[in-house]
Amino acid sequence: MTFIVKADEGDFQLLADIGKRSYIESHGSSAAAQDINMYVAEKYNNEEVKKELADHENIYHIISYDKKPAGYSKIIFDSPYSNIQFKDVTKLERLYLLKEFYSLKLGFELLEFNIELSKQNNQSGMWLFVWKENHRAVNFYKKYGFEIIGSYDFPITEAHSNPNHQMLLKY
Repeated sequence: MTFIVKADEGDFQLLADIGKRSYIESHGSSAAAQDINMYVAEKYNNEEVKKELADHENIYHIISYDKKPAGYSKIIFDSPYSNIQFKDVTKLERLYLLKEFYSLKLGFELLEFNIELSKQNNQSGMWLFVWKENHRAVNFYKKYGFEIIGSYDFPITEAHSNPNHQMLLKY
């Protein structure tokens, strides 16, 4: 059985752990191990995640399967970007799922949940960045109707960045 619940400030350790694991599983080959480890240590430590959870613009949800945490999402309402013509648009900043749960289609369930939440909050669409070499993720979003509308160099370290697609789903 699947459950999706809103994360609260007490979930920082769980989110940090899932963030580290899923980032390494999906992006571990995108840069030198030293760069990936540095990025993960900076972005998915307890203090950083606590700060993000304390910011009420960040909306986190945790998805569990058979009472095991499987992944999480982070969205931000009213988060326009320079090449998007409307302001009432949601940024899907993270949709992380642990690899052991991929075959259960939980990513689609969590994405659908966030799209519905976005629509309920009078948003006109959702956008995201996705690493161009993460073909599984790019195809996942395309299946759901997202279109590539631009590109962005996502900084991993000062010396390394990964080329990303910017994708948009209009409602």
